[in-house]
Amino acid sequence: MSNSSTLNEVVLRPRFKFERPQNNEDLLSLFDKAKKDQNHFIVSRIDNHVFIKLPKHKQHFWSPQLHLEIEEIDSNNSLLRGLFGPNPTVWTMFMFFHFIVGGLFLGFGVWGYTNWALKTSYAVQLSVMFLMILIWVALYVIGQMGKKTGKDGMHLLHGFMKDTLRD
Repeated sequence: MSNSSTLNEVVLRPRFKFERPQNNEDLLSLFDKAKKDQNHFIVSRIDNHVFIKLPKHKQHFWSPQLHLEIEEIDSNNSLLRGLFGPNPTVWTMFMFFHFIVGGLFLGFGVWGYTNWALKTSYAVQLSVMFLMILIWVALYVIGQMGKKTGKDGMHLLHGFMKDTLRD
């Protein structure tokens, strides 16, 4: 697999998994060693989970992080599952906004249907529902722009992971 196709895979598919012919504890120790031997990335480990982030001075609102789960297949093989994602705070905020927009859309939809069934005016409810659709589209576009902004960070994190595993 060429380097270019690997980078495209990272950008297009933020989840990945692959097997390594090494014990999972050996792989986890590589990340423990990398944590001590460099200062270009923040590496933290909890059990068989490794989190890799850019240092605070290089982070921006859309900076990604890489979450690796290193599972033991048998004593000589491991499965690595990776997930690129935004800062959990940013992700929670976006999900909260989507939930609020969806809830308001449904609420105003029920209210509008009730007014329609009672043969009273429902123009306000339809207007708010249309506004919620516009806000949802705006959230989607903002999310896509954030994903594009974080692409370089994804490449850096992916490269660091590959370099660490080569040790």
